[in-house]
Amino acid sequence: MTQPIILVVGARPNFMKIAPIYAELAKRGEELILLHTGQHYDDNMSKVFFDDLGMPKPDIYLGIGSGSHAYQTATVMIEFEKICMENNPSMVVVVGDVNSTVACSIVCAKLRISCAHVEAGLRSFDRDMPEEINRIITDSIADLLLTPSPDGDDNLLAEGIPIKRIKRVGNVMIDSLYSNLERSKKSEILNQLQVKGKYSVVTLHRPSNVDDKENFTKILGALENIGAQIQLIFPLHPRTEKNAKAFGLFHRLEAIPNIVLTGPIGYLDFVALMASSTLVLTDSGGLQEETTALGIPCITLRENTERPITVTEGTNTIVGCNQKLIETTAFETLTGKGKAGRVPDLWDGKTAERIADVLLEHISNGD
Repeated sequence: MTQPIILVVGARPNFMKIAPIYAELAKRGEELILLHTGQHYDDNMSKVFFDDLGMPKPDIYLGIGSGSHAYQTATVMIEFEKICMENNPSMVVVVGDVNSTVACSIVCAKLRISCAHVEAGLRSFDRDMPEEINRIITDSIADLLLTPSPDGDDNLLAEGIPIKRIKRVGNVMIDSLYSNLERSKKSEILNQLQVKGKYSVVTLHRPSNVDDKENFTKILGALENIGAQIQLIFPLHPRTEKNAKAFGLFHRLEAIPNIVLTGPIGYLDFVALMASSTLVLTDSGGLQEETTALGIPCITLRENTERPITVTEGTNTIVGCNQKLIETTAFETLTGKGKAGRVPDLWDGKTAERIADVLLEHISNGD
């Protein structure tokens, strides 16, 4: 019996990374198991992405749901171990930096199953971020570390990772972006939201921003002033909406001039929204990359980034939650002085092909 390759997704950012890899491996006739841990369980945050990205229904759905970091990580480990024992995979592919990523990589290390980490080597050097802990642990135990950019290689080498485990393949998120740009043009989202003229997209969900009333208030103050100059389209993450109401800030959010608040929206709709925007304000890692690929100025509402190439080569500017700096950077962009950049090497839409080559060579060599 052929040993399958298990592809793991757990949360929204994972889906865009796995979709091109799944499609490429399927095209090559590989036996695949698509496993969704259910770390994100809301249809708008999860199911719609499978529909938008043309992915099949997951072969296995664990339905883990919400909970503390310890609960999610431990529960995924318990359930994923059973899956591995039943299916004896030749390889497990994990992506990104969510709890499902580190949980499955630990199971693989214990069972001595080859594990490949896509988007390896990214570091914010901020251990207050749970994602940073997940990245460090996953990279320390995975067999193949597939990096998107030279800084990823450098970080891994600095941590003592043998060079033979490191393969720079490029940014697979950009594969999804480029392959869906044309499809996204059919989206009706701009008409549905009654968007007119220039606008900015806002996303906010990091605990450091939305769980901290002081930081949330600073960002809100900046949005109030920016909204006086340009329409703001703000798809609200459930965590952000919940905390805005808990902090008594939701009425201010609703009252921002020119703001359009929506719930979470699908991938194709969001690509359409982002691709036509003048500016993006975000604390998302993925959006830093996508805006760089599209040449759209991005203001990142964080103190650091695990994707520094988007700053050194791309269109990204890091401003933290400093209200004055957010406003100044936004107004410079709106007056035509936004940051210009270039698309980094290997962000060419062909990363999944390179990943498939590396995975299959590793399996065939019995590494």
